[in-house]
Amino acid sequence: MRLFRSSRTVLAAGGLLLWSAASALAASPLTLEFVTHAAFFSNETKQPKTLDPQVFVKDPAAPEATGPQGIKHVAGVRPPFIDQDGANSPVFTAEGKPLGFDLKTWLGPKGTVTISEQGGKAMLQASFTGLKPGGSYSLFENHFDQKPVGFTPMDGTGQTNSFVAQSDGTAKVSMVLPHVPTHDNAVLLVYHSDGQTHGLERGRIGVDAHHQLIARPQ
Repeated sequence: MRLFRSSRTVLAAGGLLLWSAASALAASPLTLEFVTHAAFFSNETKQPKTLDPQVFVKDPAAPEATGPQGIKHVAGVRPPFIDQDGANSPVFTAEGKPLGFDLKTWLGPKGTVTISEQGGKAMLQASFTGLKPGGSYSLFENHFDQKPVGFTPMDGTGQTNSFVAQSDGTAKVSMVLPHVPTHDNAVLLVYHSDGQTHGLERGRIGVDAHHQLIARPQ
């Protein structure tokens, strides 16, 4: 009986926290600008040069290695240095397969996300420009309070967090969130270079799934 009461108390407390956070959003919705994952990662990990660990450029001198985000890549490619490699450099997967665009195009997308209260629930609405026309994307949530950092579908289920960009490279997506993100979290845009979404998983990072944009609450 005590265990039942304890569990019921925890569930009630969790519901109260979600309600309180949603109520705060009703008064002041949370709006964030996405930044490139390359810039975010390089700043957070204090890289000497800004780089992108999720895509690769050709370099005949590069050996087979494991990149700065733990992504293994074949010989002949390496993570690009944003201020060093040419903007027109074609980008590739960790297996050396062409992604079909250059570094400038990869870094070009912009986006905003707003989290507000609707009907007592936390609702996310995001819009993007500069995406690959017809490209497949998903929104995932970073959990920086987990070691290693965890990732879950933004909607908590993997049912409504994926979308396809329009022919002009724009996209708008909305979904109900399981909780209100804090500084322990972030909204992450994942590009699926295989054209497939992967449900509860992001995919094979650097191979068929690539972190492109990120927005983290303060």
